[in-house]
Amino acid sequence: MNILMIGGSGIISSAVSDLLVARGHHLTLLNRGTSVRPVPAGAEVLHADIRDAAACRKVLGTRSFDSVVDWLSFTPKHVQTALSLFEGHTGQYVFISSASAYRKPTVALPIVESNLLHNPFWEYSRDKIACEEFLQGLYRTKGTPITIVRPSHTYDKTMLPVDGGWTVVDRMLAGKPVIVHGDGTSLWTLTHHHDFAKGLVGLLGHPYALGESFHITGDEWLTWNEIFRLIGNAAGVEPKLVHVPSDLIALEDPAWGAGLLGDKAHSVIFDNSKVRRLVPDFVCTIPYAQGVKEVIAWYQQDKKRQVIDADFAKSYERVLARMNRALQN
Repeated sequence: MNILMIGGSGIISSAVSDLLVARGHHLTLLNRGTSVRPVPAGAEVLHADIRDAAACRKVLGTRSFDSVVDWLSFTPKHVQTALSLFEGHTGQYVFISSASAYRKPTVALPIVESNLLHNPFWEYSRDKIACEEFLQGLYRTKGTPITIVRPSHTYDKTMLPVDGGWTVVDRMLAGKPVIVHGDGTSLWTLTHHHDFAKGLVGLLGHPYALGESFHITGDEWLTWNEIFRLIGNAAGVEPKLVHVPSDLIALEDPAWGAGLLGDKAHSVIFDNSKVRRLVPDFVCTIPYAQGVKEVIAWYQQDKKRQVIDADFAKSYERVLARMNRALQN
């Protein structure tokens, strides 16, 4: 197939790019060329900012593609810009949404694609929902060939799943307490980007994917206590966990709290049977116990990667202090 990806060199999309090239597809990437991740050999790169439609038209010319995968649209206006470039020039427009769009807490687990989309806490998720509604309206009224894909917490070797990233691992290594939201027993799903790629690539060019939405996630269910301990074990330490209510975290740090109350604070597991009906070879083979070792090793290979977020570290101490005051009262 002839595939174009808007972006294509990010945490999730880089694995999709690699797999597309490995399977012999012709891949074109449209991006600004600022990512630190390498482009796979054999891929064509067109440099333009997707927000600048005139610049994109200049580099695209009259090209057409079997599928266009849009990793970089976050609002309906962004989607409109992308469609102005590719409508009539592709047989499938794939919008990358987010599983954070599902209502939390959900009525029942596991989550299926027909679950209600609703997130009053996180603007990012509300914007993704608005994009989905806009695209579904186009499919119903005009037959625009869209497919919606909702990743959940998908990572590569550069990404830790905890707020603060290496700042938290640094605390673990120093023997300092680390914050786990709630009581740490809510369930969470982490997906390695190489596993995710198999699901997405299988949907490209598939006629039964048109007009449909799919989440593509791992099948491993971990508590947050387990996630923090696996990170600590990979770093060679036993972390000292301190449990703090998500509401309290949100009071002290609204940005941190929004991602918790709107997503991570709730048990989230998924039924992947819909994508597997279309993509039988979508099988997740990388458990987090293995994936987190890749992550810690990547950070340890270069100390420059071990960045401490000073503002987050201060917020962290304020949350701990607030929790200690609450326990004393």
